[in-house]
Amino acid sequence: MPKIVDHEQYRRELLDKCFDLFAQKGYGSITMRQIAEGLGVSTGTLYHYFPSKKALYEQLVEEIHKQDLLKVAAELEGTQTLQERIEACGRFLKKNEDYFIKQTLIMIDFCQSNDAQEIKGNAVFKRTIDGTLQAICDFFCFEDRALAAFIMAHIDGLLLQRIWVKEEVSISEQFEILGQMIAMYLENKKLLNESKP
Repeated sequence: MPKIVDHEQYRRELLDKCFDLFAQKGYGSITMRQIAEGLGVSTGTLYHYFPSKKALYEQLVEEIHKQDLLKVAAELEGTQTLQERIEACGRFLKKNEDYFIKQTLIMIDFCQSNDAQEIKGNAVFKRTIDGTLQAICDFFCFEDRALAAFIMAHIDGLLLQRIWVKEEVSISEQFEILGQMIAMYLENKKLLNESKP
């Protein structure tokens, strides 16, 4: 009897293994043939699931995005206050720092290997950024998209700082400060809204 293959599960397994290949070789340097070799599959099998290296990368970005948000949500279980949630996110980032640094470096390499306008208009990146902003609002129980963008930019900048001057920047300290800043910002915004006629 022929073996029944769950194609969606197999596609996700291939994507999971691709992350490390991109991290080791870089998006711009690795070819589909090298990816297939690294995965232990034929190039035909790889092209069956992913029509191009760019399509493979875009699907990887979407899969990573989904998995990361699920993991953060699990990390936040049991937290009550805004400060607790923010500090839990900081612990999650610290615990998974190497993974997020690899993710950042892969994204930078992808951006260097592609046209800036094409990246700016990429539907996958727009969806994942929008999803991340919404998740930040949901995780921290506010609706301020500008504040969510600020938090995302802070985390991205923090990861870059950890790449450049790792020992100089503490993730825990940064998230503690971030929590205090956000609490003050939200309190000031509430007071301003209450004082309006």
